[in-house]
Amino acid sequence: MTLTYAVLRLELPFAESKKGRRAVLNSIKERLARMNCSVLDLSGEYPKEGEIGIAFLSPDEQQARQKIEKIEAMLESRYPDIHAEITYESL
Repeated sequence: MTLTYAVLRLELPFAESKKGRRAVLNSIKERLARMNCSVLDLSGEYPKEGEIGIAFLSPDEQQARQKIEKIEAMLESRYPDIHAEITYESL
């Protein structure tokens, strides 16, 4: 069993307030939760940047990488105007 944790950093150039950022982050967190990921909003005070912590279990490291790729594909297709960077580590 492999535990994977990741940090998703987002640039939200169109967000004018924390309320606008929260709406986008809640949408992303909801989609990640449907993919059987545990999620946590780690964002600071600046409304144009967001961070989401992600954790999930997978049978092996190869399937963990496939899930990360699936998350990246979802972000690119659903949120094309958001620049997203994901870093992860598997244990």
